[in-house]
Amino acid sequence: MVNITEKIKEIEAEMARTQKNKATEYHLGLLKGKLARLRAQLLEPAGGAGAGGGEGFDVSKSGDARIALVGFPSVGKSTFLSKITKTKSVVAAYAFTTLTAIPGVLEYGGAEIQILDLPGIIEGAAEGKGRGRQVISAAKTSDLILMVLDATKRAEQRALLEAELEAVGIRLNRDPPNIYLKQKKAGGMKITFQAPPKNIDEKMLYNILRDYKMLNCEVLVRDENVTVDDFIDVIMKDHRKYVRCLYVYNKIDSVSLDFLDKLAREPHTVVMSCELDLGIQDVVDRCWKELRLIRIYTKRSV
Repeated sequence: MVNITEKIKEIEAEMARTQKNKATEYHLGLLKGKLARLRAQLLEPAGGAGAGGGEGFDVSKSGDARIALVGFPSVGKSTFLSKITKTKSVVAAYAFTTLTAIPGVLEYGGAEIQILDLPGIIEGAAEGKGRGRQVISAAKTSDLILMVLDATKRAEQRALLEAELEAVGIRLNRDPPNIYLKQKKAGGMKITFQAPPKNIDEKMLYNILRDYKMLNCEVLVRDENVTVDDFIDVIMKDHRKYVRCLYVYNKIDSVSLDFLDKLAREPHTVVMSCELDLGIQDVVDRCWKELRLIRIYTKRSV
């Protein structure tokens, strides 16, 4: 584990000091591919008795959908869970109150939605710091992520959390890249573009495929705007999760009305104050809308 973490840091450092230009784009593409492989290895469960979700994280998925509460420590996740379900998660005004995954059930519109209160993520969770590996693995099983943020620290918290989730293959509010990739037993590589690409070329894809030892495959790029990162995501599809995310800003009672108005207008955003019981039902309503569950009525037998 330590060796993988060190290799990740070495590659990240090399990428940071490499200037981005036409001469280095192929090298950077290969580095991104290696980085994706190492990060996937880092999230693989250890063998033996420790394999699996880890103590307190192996919560069986139940109900019609699962929502994961993700955020930094002490942003109000446990308070929110206690207010919308019958589950009483431990709440305190200090960090790391929640140490395991705590499930609750929200009943809405005739459906049962499992709400998973996950321990607070810290910076470096993608590398296994804190209980980051278990938290992120649990988040990957959800149908919707509620990223709970402190409205007074919105910019830094959101950027750090998005970076941690991105690093482990969780893609928020995005569709899979429009690229067809099929491995074959023989025939070499066949790479086709439906339109002239803007960010990649055939040589770049060839180098990445060779680095992944995918020497016999067929590739069809349907979107002219795809990037190297998109192509790597297609190769690493078993380690990618495309999930909808709602950014829930708590503690709105601590910010100005002008700031709150701007915040509430941002895409995929909803605001609340758990302390004052403001906006909590709005969050629940938005969750239901984002889950896009479909009711099926069966014909009554005569």
